[in-house]
Amino acid sequence: MPIIKSAKKALRGSGRKKVFNTRRKEALKDAIKDVKKLVADLSADRQDKKIKEAQTLLSKAYQAIDKAAKRGVIKKNTAARKKSRLATSIKKAS
Repeated sequence: MPIIKSAKKALRGSGRKKVFNTRRKEALKDAIKDVKKLVADLSADRQDKKIKEAQTLLSKAYQAIDKAAKRGVIKKNTAARKKSRLATSIKKAS
């Protein structure tokens, strides 16, 4: 445990930041997982309704990825790579 006053304050701040970063990272993982799950279903049976649903989920995933990159949870190039791979997976499935 920290002894110096400023170190105690830094510990409290990092604890608060950890909560936000964890929440942002979980939202990112959930959004990506939803898109991947739908892509697996999409390649089994191709339907227009599911393709539209995939597009809406893709936009939500983009939003989660962009927010994570903006907050510094993931790097900019990592965000770009994740978005690109999700888009290509949907394009291949449809």
